[in-house]
Amino acid sequence: MKTLAAKLFATTLLLSAIAFATPATLTGTVSDTMCKGKHMIPGKSPAECARACVKDGAKWALVTNGKVYVLSGNMAALSRAAGKRVTITGEVMGNNVKVSTITDVQ
Repeated sequence: MKTLAAKLFATTLLLSAIAFATPATLTGTVSDTMCKGKHMIPGKSPAECARACVKDGAKWALVTNGKVYVLSGNMAALSRAAGKRVTITGEVMGNNVKVSTITDVQ
C-alpha cells in the first residue's frame, strides 16, 4: 500500500511539473490558426483576413520562425494587433500562449 501511495505521489508531482506554464517573450506576426500567416481571403489585408477567420471560429495565433502559437488573452488587444509584427510576453504551455502584453515592433 505504501508503494502504491508513493507511486501516485510521484506521478502527481511529475504531472504538476509538466502542467506549469513558462514565462516567455516571443516576436512574430499576429495571425489566426486557420491561415497561419498565409491569408487566403482575396481582397482583404492580412489584418482583415485574420479578424474574419477568428470571427468564423479560428483562434488568434502568433507566427514566428515557422512556428504557430495559439494565443489567448485580451481579444480586443489581439484584434488591434492583427497583421502586425509584435512582441508578446506571456505564459507558454506547449504551443499555447496566455498573453500578458503586446508591443508593436518598429
